[in-house]
Amino acid sequence: MAKRETKAERQARVLKVLEALDREYGTSYVCYLNHENPWQLLIAVILSAQCTDARVNMVTPDLFRKYDSPEKFAQADLKELEKDIHSLGFYHMKAKNIISCCQDLVEKFGGGVPRTMEELTSLAGVGRKTANVIRGNIYHEPSIVVDTHVKRISRKLGFAKEEDPEKIEYELMKVLPKEHWILWNIQIITLGRSICIARNPKCSQCFLEKLCPSAGLEPSQKRED
Repeated sequence: MAKRETKAERQARVLKVLEALDREYGTSYVCYLNHENPWQLLIAVILSAQCTDARVNMVTPDLFRKYDSPEKFAQADLKELEKDIHSLGFYHMKAKNIISCCQDLVEKFGGGVPRTMEELTSLAGVGRKTANVIRGNIYHEPSIVVDTHVKRISRKLGFAKEEDPEKIEYELMKVLPKEHWILWNIQIITLGRSICIARNPKCSQCFLEKLCPSAGLEPSQKRED
């Protein structure tokens, strides 16, 4: 049985992982959803639920030309908006949430996008994950976005144990330095898409192999399970 890692040993490993991620991927803030302003990013994140960023980026150029302000979305016809976003899946709920969300943006926030967690999560279709995307990418507030890649790889690395994304967010807040919270999501998404692929992780090609307790284990042994 492997020796249990102490808190100090894990913290030292955390810093080595962060240094390796910074070397490999850099420290620039990157958003994978195309947008030109805060409200467009908010809409794009709502659309990205259960859908790839690449697919959302195929739809939003025409969508944002047709609805070029929160006011236009607030006044949109539900059935017409559903047709506009039909290819992204869950289009009925997404259309309903977008219209309601934009009505609140116009009526409560003067057409702007709020910055606090409480205000953001008061909007239709906006949970902690979406709120943290806005807080991190628009307002550069230290925040951790727990998407499927972050959940899976954080657990594989032994930095989180919980299943619930909100609980994982709080676990990571205790483990990661605050200045690296936003970067964690950016870097881990890149790692998850290119090397640490869910169905077929390329452990032997991974620059974190020696720092990952799950590297090379059989699927039934991996921490994510």
